[in-house]
Amino acid sequence: MLKTHLSDLFESRGAKMVEFVGWKMPLWFTSITEEHLAVRNKAGIFDVSHMGRMLIEGKDSTHFLNYVTTNNVEKLRPGRMHYSTICNQNGGIKDDVMLQRITEDKYVLVTNASNREKIYNWLIQNSKGYEVKIEDVTFEVPMLAIQGPYAEKIMQKIVEIDLKKLTFWRLATCKIMGYETIISNSGYTGENGFEITVWRIPRSESENFIKIYMEILKAGEEYGLKECGLGARDTLRLEAGLVLYGNDIDEDTTPLEAKLDYAVKMDKGEFIGREALQRQLNEGLRKVRVGLKMLEKGIPRPHYEIWCENEKIGVVTSGTYSPLLNIGIAMGYVKPKYDEVGREVEIAIRERRVKAKMVEWPFYNEEEYGRRRKNVP
Repeated sequence: MLKTHLSDLFESRGAKMVEFVGWKMPLWFTSITEEHLAVRNKAGIFDVSHMGRMLIEGKDSTHFLNYVTTNNVEKLRPGRMHYSTICNQNGGIKDDVMLQRITEDKYVLVTNASNREKIYNWLIQNSKGYEVKIEDVTFEVPMLAIQGPYAEKIMQKIVEIDLKKLTFWRLATCKIMGYETIISNSGYTGENGFEITVWRIPRSESENFIKIYMEILKAGEEYGLKECGLGARDTLRLEAGLVLYGNDIDEDTTPLEAKLDYAVKMDKGEFIGREALQRQLNEGLRKVRVGLKMLEKGIPRPHYEIWCENEKIGVVTSGTYSPLLNIGIAMGYVKPKYDEVGREVEIAIRERRVKAKMVEWPFYNEEEYGRRRKNVP
């Protein structure tokens, strides 16, 4: 298994370690519920070094990325980032990605861990004719995420830049313990927080990254900062209505079907998959992603069938018990004609059908939780 700079440290600290898409990662440190609620109410820190990171630079980098991704890269200014998808020729999602524009001709593309090699090869394959350099820097650029309402207060003790000016989807460069670092206001939990990439620390020098990690933990002690694993990361992203590659999106699902159309700019010019997506807009979608909240006791899981009026109308792709809401929640795909917020449906859990209803995401009250909460500490 591949190891991050922190894998051995986590194991020595008693974390429950598991294999995740080829990486040795912590599932939890104390419990999924405890870590989940720490992020919603205080702060949590995640090792996300298993995610793929590609450095893309060169005079054609903007035009190249505009061709291989669905969002409009030309409108992305230096010091900002956006969410996007990379499609195949049929409009299916090869990956959903975050793209950071560092300078005019320098970008960092963050991919899902499971798709790192696939996307690197896809970029190389489609870069012919462009003056662009593509480098996979995953193994020497470790990455952390600090998420939760106290994330800003914690990180402000570590960095000199004014984090209040670093609003959502903005990024800045700074130094942490002498290392060049990119810090962005972003994350995968629905909460306010930061993702931090520390440049050029090879795995053989893990002790230097461990020092940075421990320094952030120390800074967060007074704010209840907790170490968090993959378990809480998954329940948090689902509460926020965020997709997981391999569950909710894949190469047989388009960003239009997944309701990720905000990351698809059809008017920007040619890009891979555009023709197929245009056909789908003209002819209609095959399926659409919906949010589901249980009305009765039961935990929905992937592959469970969704029923309405004695007809199977779709399938659950992600489901869990929400530690915040104390109820089962899920997302899945249904036939477009059934896509209606408030519609009551049934989910086939084991041998019985359990009542649920279609809801919008995020599943929580945005005035109380998440980055739009009204009472920010």
